[in-house]
Amino acid sequence: MKDIGAMMKQAGALQAKLKQAQERLAASSVTGQAGSGLVTVTLSGGGDLTDVTISPSLMTDGDAETLQDLVRAAHGEAKARLDMLQAELMRDAAGPLANLPGFPGLKP
Repeated sequence: MKDIGAMMKQAGALQAKLKQAQERLAASSVTGQAGSGLVTVTLSGGGDLTDVTISPSLMTDGDAETLQDLVRAAHGEAKARLDMLQAELMRDAAGPLANLPGFPGLKP
C-alpha cells in the first residue's frame, strides 16, 4: 500500500507542476514578425491576438494584398513560437513522463 501512496503523491506533484506550467504559459506572450519587422504580431499565452504593429511605409504603397500576406506570416510565426513555448513548458513540468505518447499539452 505504501507504493500506491507514493504514486498518488507523485501524481499530485506532477499535477501541481503542470498547473504551474499552464499559469506560466497564460502569463506569457510571443511575437512574430514578417517583412523584416515591417509587421509585428503579438499573441497572449492563450493564443489571443493582443497587438499588431504595421510600419507606416506599408501604408503608402496601397498594396493591400502584400499587407495581408505579411500579417498572416507574422501571425503564423507567433503561433509557431507559442506552440513551441507550450511544449517546452509542459515537457519541463512533466519530466520523464513527457516521453510518453499522447501526454497532454505536448504536440508530436
